[in-house]
Amino acid sequence: MTTQTSEAPATAEGTGTESDRPAVQPQPPAPPQFILYLQGAEYGQTLRRLTLWVHNVLLPVYGREVTSNSPWCGRWWEHHEAVAQLHGLWLAWGELTGPDGGMTGPASWHRDYLGPVMASLRDPQGPFAGCKSGGHRGKQAPPVDAMDPFGPPPGAA
Repeated sequence: MTTQTSEAPATAEGTGTESDRPAVQPQPPAPPQFILYLQGAEYGQTLRRLTLWVHNVLLPVYGREVTSNSPWCGRWWEHHEAVAQLHGLWLAWGELTGPDGGMTGPASWHRDYLGPVMASLRDPQGPFAGCKSGGHRGKQAPPVDAMDPFGPPPGAA
């Protein structure tokens, strides 16, 4: 014989009802990592997304004429400084022009990020200084002494 009670059935985790358990809150996605910390496929995928934004949003809207006083390199992705600055600009774009950016987000992006980054990239002494319209020239990094001034002295074990 089966006896019925007025108690709620036990859940898989013990006794009580589902409404007694705290609701599981979904974790928000992790913020994107800065591109210089990425490697391999993750770097490649991030660079691909950045390239789509640069080629389809940034340059069509904000790209200005290339001159000797305002250079740009058609192979900007080969300049690590440019990749780093453009990635930061893109991250700020996503944060400030998205649904949570607020009414002044786009204006802040223009003032605080777009102007300074483009001025830095297109400066005659910036990362594209050696590049000419239609021609890429890798930038020479400043020399660094091979000796580590903070490491053990040479020959020390």
